[in-house]
Amino acid sequence: MEFEGTVYRIMPLTKGTSARGDWQRQDVIFDYSDGGNFTRKMCVTFFNRPDDVAKLREGARFQVSVNIDAREYNGRWFTDIRAWRLQPVEAAAPVAPVIPDMPDLPPLQAEPTYAAAPAQEVDDLPF
Repeated sequence: MEFEGTVYRIMPLTKGTSARGDWQRQDVIFDYSDGGNFTRKMCVTFFNRPDDVAKLREGARFQVSVNIDAREYNGRWFTDIRAWRLQPVEAAAPVAPVIPDMPDLPPLQAEPTYAAAPAQEVDDLPF
C-alpha cells in the first residue's frame, strides 16, 4: 500500500538485541488525507531503516510504501504498519501558461492623422 502524508511527529528510537543480532525501530506519525474532508494520522514503523528516518523532518511531505500485517498474541490482535520505501514529494513547479499560436494577421496600417480643433471654453456656471 502507498500513501502520501506529512510527517507529524518522529518518535524516539528504540534499540535492542535478539538472537539474530542488533535491531532498531522508530515510529513516525504521518498526517494523510484519504480523499475526504478530514486528515487522519497513521503510525508507521521504520524497522532497521535509520537512513530513511534521517531524511524525515516534521512538516515535510513523503510518498510512503508500507506493508500492513496483523498478528495475535494472548488472544489480542495487533496491527503493524512497516515502511519499506520512502520518497520525498516534490513541490509542484509553477506551470507557465500555454499561449496558443495566433493566426497570421495583416500588418497594421497607420491611422490617419487629423488636425486638432482649437479647444473651446465651456461656461458651466449658473450665472
